Amino acid sequence: MTEKQANQNPVKSSIGAGVGQLALDHRFSIAPMLDWTDKHCRYFHRLLSQHAVLYTEMVTTGAIIHGSGDYLAFNKEEHPVVLQLGGSNPADMAHCAKLAEQRGYDAVNINVGCPSDRVQNGMFGACLMAQPQLVADCIKAMQDVVSIPVTVKTRIGIDDSDDYQFLQDFVATVADAGCQQLIIHARKAWLKGLSPKENREVPPLNYERVYQLKREFPQLNISLNGGVKTLEQAKAQLQYLDGVMVGREAYSNPMLLSSVDELIYGKAGYSRSPHQVVQDMLPYIERQMQQGARFWHIARHMLGLFQGMPGARQWRRLLSERGHFADATPELMLQALAKVAPVADLTT
Repeated sequence: MTEKQANQNPVKSSIGAGVGQLALDHRFSIAPMLDWTDKHCRYFHRLLSQHAVLYTEMVTTGAIIHGSGDYLAFNKEEHPVVLQLGGSNPADMAHCAKLAEQRGYDAVNINVGCPSDRVQNGMFGACLMAQPQLVADCIKAMQDVVSIPVTVKTRIGIDDSDDYQFLQDFVATVADAGCQQLIIHARKAWLKGLSPKENREVPPLNYERVYQLKREFPQLNISLNGGVKTLEQAKAQLQYLDGVMVGREAYSNPMLLSSVDELIYGKAGYSRSPHQVVQDMLPYIERQMQQGARFWHIARHMLGLFQGMPGARQWRRLLSERGHFADATPELMLQALAKVAPVADLTT
């Protein structure tokens, strides 16, 4: 897909096999990251980009069905937002997809990429690449009960099953089941011997494998995940693919997101300085703390906001050293902001 074609795409376009299923404008998305992309993180990221597609951290069907907490909570400001679901029982997946649609999620994504032992023991994540028909059964069961898109995030291979034919067969099977949108992490996963962190770094990236997939399945909406650290790199990928998913770079350097709307979506006029973002977050922090959240649960997502700017170290240090205290309040954030901005900026 060329940049010109991408900029002509509507926010939502019909590509789904199921009646009424619409694809999100997935040119840029932020990866689901376990223990990181919670609702506070997503609210923060939405202040930086109005158009990037946000993902929940992976939530298992067991947690949703049997857990005591509300694992589907999100802020209305987060849209477009996708629930990433971990599971492999078609009936349970369908039940949770229906709940997600009822709660207002814009799509549901099946995790077929996480390689951790805990995920494998639960029979979901990257190990499901070896069972494409089971993934297809989940897709069919979910699409039977929802009108929102059901998508898949996967790897290019697992263990020694890492040739193109293996990936091609997997994609063909899930596409035949009705899945029209895939996010491909352009590394294979080693199910044994590497930690999840090592699986994000050690297996080499193979972008050409994903390009080949798009050439063979031009009707599918395919996004690339892995190794993209700048918006220039993201734009370059859009010459070949439909979208780019960025993970930890968006988390460690969130101001990257402040140019997404203009550079990726061609939507000028919306931008926030990091100082404005802090001010915009303060009412949210106050509301969430009144509902029982701790200051650190929110502030931890903002540590990288001033990356590369004078005073960034002092900002991080003050929040890190004092933010986890039970009595920490939004006032601490203003004190940290004073380390990177003139006092006059605090009221602008």
